[in-house]
Amino acid sequence: MPVEPDKLPDDLEPAKAAMPGAVLFICGMNSIRSPIAETLARSLLPSTTYIASAGVEKGEPDHFVDEVLEEVGLKRISAHPRTFEELEDHYFDLIITLSPKAHHMALELTRTTSVHVEYWPTPDPTLVRGRRNQILDAYRDVRDHLKRHIQERFGKTV
Repeated sequence: MPVEPDKLPDDLEPAKAAMPGAVLFICGMNSIRSPIAETLARSLLPSTTYIASAGVEKGEPDHFVDEVLEEVGLKRISAHPRTFEELEDHYFDLIITLSPKAHHMALELTRTTSVHVEYWPTPDPTLVRGRRNQILDAYRDVRDHLKRHIQERFGKTV
């Protein structure tokens, strides 16, 4: 009976995408979606991965963001929204855009570079009207949507 060579662990499982060294989340104003994504990613990804967020324009802090992050035991990383130009470092392996405007900007910025850009369409919870709980539910939906995307993209056991 022929003996098969031992399979290496890499041969047994489908290859995972390599963990990027630096990830940027961009949305419209760096007030809601990108700060939530940054905070979640920092809690889920290895500490060796540099993670930042920015906006196409500079918005104002949104207190609902703090509430929905606090519900899952997290605190927003930066209290002050910032634009891409205000970031200390502009080198990223992966840019994840969360709004059409942000995606357009990222594609323009990376036209001559080898940075990978992914678009994760994420609803704007400020468009929801109603009672406080209905508005908070919209923010929770964004938080949970982004958490699922991060886990799916980078693996659940990161």
